[in-house]
Amino acid sequence: MSGIVHVDEAFFRERGFGLKIGFGKTPGLVIVDIIRAFTDPDMPLGSNMDAEIEATNRLIDACREAGVPVFFTTTAYDDASLRDGGIWVLKQKGAATLRSGTAAVELDPRLHYHPQDSVLTKKYASCFFGTDLLSRLVSNGCDTLLIAGCTTSGCVRGTAVDAVQNGFRPVIVTEAVGDRSEAAHRQSLFDLQAKYCDVVALSEVLDYLKNLQTRP
Repeated sequence: MSGIVHVDEAFFRERGFGLKIGFGKTPGLVIVDIIRAFTDPDMPLGSNMDAEIEATNRLIDACREAGVPVFFTTTAYDDASLRDGGIWVLKQKGAATLRSGTAAVELDPRLHYHPQDSVLTKKYASCFFGTDLLSRLVSNGCDTLLIAGCTTSGCVRGTAVDAVQNGFRPVIVTEAVGDRSEAAHRQSLFDLQAKYCDVVALSEVLDYLKNLQTRP
């Protein structure tokens, strides 16, 4: 798999894919679905996210110091028959665990969440679809969206694609996103970097946030 990706990287680079969008002046941070249902390996939709949560907390702390707005999301369904999940819930049995009011849809307690932070509830993959994330970002004057969370191949990907379509500079923080499948994770990061967003190391993002604090 890694050999194939390496060959593809060279091919895509020759064709002009994967150019750097770069950071903007005013970022926002979205933490995608780091909830118990996805961080408990014993649950149908879960996997081990220990390392990603640690990286995400470093990102959250840096954003707070720089005055960057932080948005958390969860996926939850109110209807007893999951009708508010539409056709999508027919694709995976685990969707039945995402019931509003249950512990499964609560933010992972290890996250550095503060009561003043925004928590958006969504029904589908993208954090933009069916929520007011777009208007919140606009009201904060954001031009860049830092993205952490899970899963890389699902809700993280959907959010990054919608971000660039809505005119934001999407930045996926490599160490702060994860997936149930390592193969899906790596392929998604490769494809996103090639066509939709910048996939950036945590250290580079932290340097960017630190520089924001020194701006006049």
